[in-house]
Amino acid sequence: MDSQPTATPNAAMRLRELAFSAASAAAVRAAVRLGVPDALGDTPTTAGELAAAVDADPQALRRLLRALTCQGVFAEDGEGRFVHTETSRLLREDTPRSMRYVSLWTTEPWTWAAWPQLDEAVRRGGHVFDDLFGKGFFEYLHEDAPESAEVFNRAMTHSSRQSAQDIAEMLDLRGVATVADIGGGQGHVLAGLLERNPELRGALLDLPDVVAKADPRLRAGGALASRVQLVGGDCRREIPVQADLYIIKNILEWDDRSTRATLRNAVAAARPGARVLVIENLVDDSASMPFTAAMDLLLLLNVGGRKHTADSLVALMEEAGLKVGDVRPVNPYLHAFDGVVPE
Repeated sequence: MDSQPTATPNAAMRLRELAFSAASAAAVRAAVRLGVPDALGDTPTTAGELAAAVDADPQALRRLLRALTCQGVFAEDGEGRFVHTETSRLLREDTPRSMRYVSLWTTEPWTWAAWPQLDEAVRRGGHVFDDLFGKGFFEYLHEDAPESAEVFNRAMTHSSRQSAQDIAEMLDLRGVATVADIGGGQGHVLAGLLERNPELRGALLDLPDVVAKADPRLRAGGALASRVQLVGGDCRREIPVQADLYIIKNILEWDDRSTRATLRNAVAAARPGARVLVIENLVDDSASMPFTAAMDLLLLLNVGGRKHTADSLVALMEEAGLKVGDVRPVNPYLHAFDGVVPE
């Protein structure tokens, strides 16, 4: 006789929603690619009017909007017209802290090929991307999927710009004359710190083709160029920069070997007493944990990387020779780990 309790209707409904969650992701992607969030203004608008604006079939668009309204993305008034919500406005191109490109990035075509292989990635404990596409993830992006690479770049740029202000506001730079942004992409964090602190000097280290496209403020002729050194290189191999403060943000999510190499290189480059500030998403103690946990699985699939817990990141920093002090939130998505190179 089966003694297990019967599932409640709520549990069954929740599981159905989870199993169909790909439909919600696809609906968000479709709305963005059609341009619906940008076409919908401040006036309540019918599906037919929106369909004419974005060149879509009215009945099909009505169904898409219904699915997104069920998820709280858009809202519908009592007369069958659609209006923006706080969520849907984040999908607009012109909204501060827009999530448009992040939403596209996490639903790019390659993701739909990779997710069904998650069980295999879990079995082997590593990525399946090479098996699927015959080459590494970033090689594939730049050689075979230029549109996806552009979406990735825009998503990272938007994310970096949004977090740069938060980092500049929370970071105590007393006693810091020079800061190095390691693997800092276009250097938005560094630019924000230099603008806020006129006496500060800085260096940006990233791959040569990335540094070549640095924030215009940092490049020759830019407002901050006289206080910046642009360095092309791979932080996993060497960090040829000395500074009072090294910032390592959202790059310690590769495989642990690469993470260890980056941290060791920072310690090797730094003078005794220099600070190494690691800023990362966490899969614990975070309001954004559902998002970060999902990103953790995506990293397992595409590059064999992972997001960290606070304990695992502290352990890696201490293993590299850092003395870890404060751990504090930067915003709901990021935590900062303040390490010091021992005297």
